[in-house]
Amino acid sequence: MLTLPCAKINIGLYITAKRPDGYHDLETVFYPIPLRDQLEITRLKDPTDAYTLRMSGNQIECHSEDNLVTRVYRSLQKEFELPPVDVFLRKNIPTGAGLGGGSSDAAFMMRALNEEFHLELSEEEMERRMAGFGADCAFFIKCRPAYATGIGDVLTPFHLSLRGYHLLLVKPDDFVLTREAYAGVCPATPSFDLRQALSQPIETWRETVGNDFEKSVFLTHPNIAAIKATLYDMGAVYACMSGSGSTVFGIFRNPIENAHKVFENCFVFTQQLCL
Repeated sequence: MLTLPCAKINIGLYITAKRPDGYHDLETVFYPIPLRDQLEITRLKDPTDAYTLRMSGNQIECHSEDNLVTRVYRSLQKEFELPPVDVFLRKNIPTGAGLGGGSSDAAFMMRALNEEFHLELSEEEMERRMAGFGADCAFFIKCRPAYATGIGDVLTPFHLSLRGYHLLLVKPDDFVLTREAYAGVCPATPSFDLRQALSQPIETWRETVGNDFEKSVFLTHPNIAAIKATLYDMGAVYACMSGSGSTVFGIFRNPIENAHKVFENCFVFTQQLCL
């Protein structure tokens, strides 16, 4: 079975409080985008064979046993006595990018296993299970725009369509550590309603909808700040850093030309949105 885990962007991201458990409450809108990995699972014919994970594409610096895809399989294998499978994962979504690639792979693994082995888990049950693997994992079960609170695991469907706009993603070589990003943020409740702000014309978002991580990340990674400025110079109607970085995205009304030349030595992805 072949599936295509998608990436996401954060449209607005506010850190509202620090929790007693050390995590942070946040407010954001997750929006799925058409940048995809490839995840294929195949049943192994010999039931005595061991589970295998093969990977290609962008490198992930972790042992296969620690990969979220493996952890999802192990959790379901133990509960439902799943047979061994061979998993092939091609990473097209860059890591350390604020695009949720690893979380998406994990959620799509659960979706694929649920379908392949007829586990009859509902979407709501899969969301509940995925929340235990990471803050944004549950979002990728349905992959529809969602208003997220809590640590990113409390999801409410949110009507937002960017159909027809052109998306440009730019990820430099800069790597932003999550703890580094949080260290520079002072949690506070936003002075406006994010959902209300996003219901206004997209041209108004530039003045109202931001990302709390940008202030501190831009100070230590001026290259990321420069990318956002360049996107606006190129005509973006809205630009923002996704998650805690280091990807910056721009939304354009018209196709973007020569983006790879403008952002040399960066990962660049552009495509018209259809959701």
